[in-house]
Amino acid sequence: MPDEKLARAIRSRVRRDILHILAIKPKHPVHLIADELHITESSASKHLKLLHDLGILEFHDEGKERFYSLKVIEIKELLEVYNRVMEKL
Repeated sequence: MPDEKLARAIRSRVRRDILHILAIKPKHPVHLIADELHITESSASKHLKLLHDLGILEFHDEGKERFYSLKVIEIKELLEVYNRVMEKL
């Protein structure tokens, strides 16, 4: 079910942080995402793959680097609402 996969995707703090980064900086390479979140590139890649497989992200390769961006721009609004709800709980 797509809704369950989306719920699983945004349940992770790391994935929400990745989405937040990409909402601010639309074209971002894996290594910089990992650096900003203080996680390994391998861990960042796993989270990015899940988000990509779900259809939220897209990527393109430039040389040896892979750059990710939001495919579903509305995810920014979803995260804003999510954060407002969490503040009230």
